Amino acid sequence: MARSTTRPVVKLKSTAGTGVTYVTRKNRVNDPDRLVLRKYDPVVGEHVLFREER
Repeated sequence: MARSTTRPVVKLKSTAGTGVTYVTRKNRVNDPDRLVLRKYDPVVGEHVLFREER
């Protein structure tokens, strides 16, 4: 079964500047803008904002 273009794989990069990334999928219909999630950054040791890279 082919992957849908409606839910592409996106890379989330830490805004703390540590270079930590997460990989996830997003729904383009519900979230057409860049995704911003608050996730754990193990280098900093706390939760920070992660923004979608293109």
